[in-house]
Amino acid sequence: MQFVKNIFKFPQILFLLIPILIVSIFLISVPAPNYPITGIDFIGSATFPTSFSFQKTPMGGFSGITYDAKKQLYYTISDDRSEKAPARFYTLKIDLTNETLTDNRVEPVGVTTLLNENSRTFLPGSLDSEGIAFTNKETIYVSSEGDKNKQIKPFLKEFSISSGKELRTLPIPSKFLPDNNGQQGIRNNLAFESLAITPNNKFLFTATENALIQDGPEAKPKRSSPCRILQYNLLTQKPEKEFLYKTEAVTPFLNISPQFSSGLTDLVALDNQGHFLSLERTFTGFGLAISLFQISLGGADNISNIDSLLTVDINRVKPTDKKLLLDLRKLNVGLDNIEGLTLGPKLSNGQLSLILVSDNNFNPLQKTQILAFKLKMEPPLIRLFRRFFPNFNR
Repeated sequence: MQFVKNIFKFPQILFLLIPILIVSIFLISVPAPNYPITGIDFIGSATFPTSFSFQKTPMGGFSGITYDAKKQLYYTISDDRSEKAPARFYTLKIDLTNETLTDNRVEPVGVTTLLNENSRTFLPGSLDSEGIAFTNKETIYVSSEGDKNKQIKPFLKEFSISSGKELRTLPIPSKFLPDNNGQQGIRNNLAFESLAITPNNKFLFTATENALIQDGPEAKPKRSSPCRILQYNLLTQKPEKEFLYKTEAVTPFLNISPQFSSGLTDLVALDNQGHFLSLERTFTGFGLAISLFQISLGGADNISNIDSLLTVDINRVKPTDKKLLLDLRKLNVGLDNIEGLTLGPKLSNGQLSLILVSDNNFNPLQKTQILAFKLKMEPPLIRLFRRFFPNFNR
């Protein structure tokens, strides 16, 4: 009798397997994030006053952050231009136990001075370190915006985690470098703010905060700016692709201040297939607007062979796909100058954490702010499976 029951169960099993097979074939043929984000929850914050110092250095200017999963440590770059102390990055412990973050759960445990190729500290004003990304070789990459007004070029350099010593410099395409006539290259203080490495450590990405001079205007109230995302192959140590990224056109709540700054400040790779989180920060003179986006490079055009976007019809150039994940103004927290982000450890429910940090500009009226979030994610197979079986629970 049991045998007969099993026979009649077989069609039911087959009925379940057919959709799974169809979904699996679909997923093989269509690139998708390993874990697409379906939601985000704020789980707490921590702050340090601008007066806070660590190991005889003023701790602040946190413009980028990256996570070392093996050691469960965070490395955050200070954008101090070797003026208040030598250029450096800090090592932090951030405790997300019970999926919450408070002031007493962030602990600085180290500060490492960056050393140039001659094992010397960087001269005051010679760099503006903004982005940081950890590799599986116990090294970090650091991006510097340089200083266009002083003809100091931007750079992308790799440093040892343990010694802070410079190991190598990546070449930068000439279109990004300022010329003597002010007709091309990065804008001052609107260059390589962001830095990200894919989980497989094969590719590094950086982006301009606003448009290159020859690509279009910088961001203004109600006006977007066409940035470039620059992709490097870390096996060859060379740039290989570029993509158009359009910042959001932000309308200030009170548009009566001459002070306005808006742009792309950081990226973090979600997978190896070109899916990222991007962070945009806008200062209006009367507050900050911070937004998180999910972006995809999959359908974007490679614009590396276009020296100037003003010479082509930009409406015919396919940009990176963007989807708003969170407008941080909706949080019940006073926002500071948020500029950096990184994926953190998995939480107790298996979901990933996300950490954001602020640059206090060493201004006594500001603070160093660390925000923590929980990302809601489902593998594509499970997400599509729910379309067939809405009542399915993992």
